[in-house]
Amino acid sequence: MSSDSLIILAIGVVLVTSIWIPVLVRHRKVEREAAHAEERALRYGLHEPASLHPLVHPGACIGTGNCIAVCPEDDVLALRHGQARPISPARCIGHGLCERACPVEAIQLVFGTAKRGVDIPRIKKNFETNVPGIYIVGELGGMGLIRNAFEQGRQCIEGIAKERKGPANVLDVLIVGCGPAGLSAALNCRHHKLRFKTLEKEDIGGTVRYYPRKKVVMTSPVQVPGYGRLGFREILKEELIALWDEIVAKTGLTVNTRESVERVTPTADGCFEVSTNKTTYKTKRVVLAIGRRGVPRKLDVPGEELPKVIYSLLEPEAYQRDRILVVGGGDSAIEAALALADQPSNQVKISYRKDAFSRIKPRNRERIEEAVGRRHVEILWSTNVKEIKPKSVVYTNGRDGPFEVENDVIAVFVGGELPTKFLRDCGVAIDTKFGTP
Repeated sequence: MSSDSLIILAIGVVLVTSIWIPVLVRHRKVEREAAHAEERALRYGLHEPASLHPLVHPGACIGTGNCIAVCPEDDVLALRHGQARPISPARCIGHGLCERACPVEAIQLVFGTAKRGVDIPRIKKNFETNVPGIYIVGELGGMGLIRNAFEQGRQCIEGIAKERKGPANVLDVLIVGCGPAGLSAALNCRHHKLRFKTLEKEDIGGTVRYYPRKKVVMTSPVQVPGYGRLGFREILKEELIALWDEIVAKTGLTVNTRESVERVTPTADGCFEVSTNKTTYKTKRVVLAIGRRGVPRKLDVPGEELPKVIYSLLEPEAYQRDRILVVGGGDSAIEAALALADQPSNQVKISYRKDAFSRIKPRNRERIEEAVGRRHVEILWSTNVKEIKPKSVVYTNGRDGPFEVENDVIAVFVGGELPTKFLRDCGVAIDTKFGTP
């Protein structure tokens, strides 16, 4: 081989080495970070999604990493062995950016897992249920992100607005619920000059009002009819509620608060009679935006009817110098316990039926461990409440007991029950979705 050939070969080797060594180093770093993220997800229980999450089709992914780059959450997806893989799917809150960013359509958002199903009302692409004229938007349909809820409300009403209007004495739309999806539906009804009513059993904001104080709510920019563009990506719960109140005031929207729907009955002329705790409405279309919170799940123990038992925490500062037991082990229970522990002279305990927290956010885990270390909160592991008395509470730990401790407040955060009975009474079918390709 000539000296010129050797020089060319050497240059080629240098070029290839200078290009590929950094690539290999970067690849190994990405793999290490993904492995650590997967270990954290297993430790924190974030590998088991409770609702909407990404599913990657192994044979289709080409490993561009686009899905990882656009995800605003931490470690939902990571590259493992050259392909995207869900690492902490429990963190997913349904942005859908990963699905749209994939150049080969290797990702889809699904509900549940292959083993664990999620109950979801049967909904068509236009958000209409199996009952013609009844629509579902927002969290109840599985999409809890504020931007998604606003978009669903808009799309649903735009479809209804194209239909022929009903008789003058009949509403075009009756909206049940005024969280993000219900508010969007109402504003879009107003924009399209439809005859409509908006009912909310509590107050404007829906489920968000029951978030703990100063909870950060994730969203994306959204256009609000009659108000303008909301450009924030993170906002505190209190700021969001204040913003919704401002939107309602500026747009002149009327919301019938403290009015709950009891029954939806089809009529012979293709409309619906909607009976509430105050009156009856006749409407051509019903849009349900009532959320998945439904009715708070209860403990079903003696004494649970006592006034000291609460299922939400709107104002932690209302509880001071109290002996408080928080029941539950999810993020809501942890956040409530921390908020209550911040109030003057409170003694806060957490009763959790397992021996370790699972599927809570890492930041909440850090905060509760710090609070326990500082003796602001005590955790009663592997315990179950057996009886609630006016000045005490009785619990067991599965081996010993019963134990009775002095108590002023019981805060129950053990989840909510899907309003299945109400939906089925309306004729809406409920399907169990499994996260399979």
